[in-house]
Amino acid sequence: MVEVYIGLGSNLENPAEQIKHARLSIANQAHISEVSFSSLYASPPMGPQDQPDYINAVMRINTDLSAIELLKVLQKIEIDFGRVRKSERWGARTLDLDLLLYADQQIELPDLTVPHIGLSERAFVLYPLQEIAPEELVVQGKGAIKQLVSLCPLNGLEKLD
Repeated sequence: MVEVYIGLGSNLENPAEQIKHARLSIANQAHISEVSFSSLYASPPMGPQDQPDYINAVMRINTDLSAIELLKVLQKIEIDFGRVRKSERWGARTLDLDLLLYADQQIELPDLTVPHIGLSERAFVLYPLQEIAPEELVVQGKGAIKQLVSLCPLNGLEKLD
């Protein structure tokens, strides 16, 4: 079993509920067990600003799936939640699931980069990740989570109750 962190985001069709249901969907998959789940966070959208704010969270799981197998499971869940992939980056979506960290591995494949690109600069990933990660967590090639958070402004990120 390996420890994995997944980023969850939504800004369409009741985003908080989308995140809560996606959490259950991930946790109920074969070969996956939930370890912890962050609080929900609201954040302004990346990219086009003419879309609703996002709700984000991070989930920590254990799995014996390979990184590619897990990616396929996450992409199927996105589709099940009505995700439509468009050519426009950072557009509105019902559900976005990102494989943030897969153990301490660095993975460079055509369809998957781990640690996730941009992880070290995105408050909506770093703050919920720090909330549930061990204090000594290190993002391969980037540094300690504690240091990354200290260098990352909130940029409008708000922790929800």
